[in-house]
Amino acid sequence: MMVFRPGDRIGLRAGPLGARLMLLGGETLNGPRYIWWNFVASSQEKIEVAKEAWRRGDWHNGMFHLPVDDQDEIAQAPED
Repeated sequence: MMVFRPGDRIGLRAGPLGARLMLLGGETLNGPRYIWWNFVASSQEKIEVAKEAWRRGDWHNGMFHLPVDDQDEIAQAPED
């Protein structure tokens, strides 16, 4: 992941097999962000809630909803 400032010059060159590129843009988020595994949140407390919710694995009623036909291979969250 890279963050560019307004006016930054960037150059890209694909390798021999080509490349895929995804650019996202928008305003800078206010305040800090916390990252753990696949979770990003505005507070460490929200990260802890997400950890517990993922480990509980309540895919029908909980915080995370998986596609109906894609519940056989659940990525296990790492231990702290």
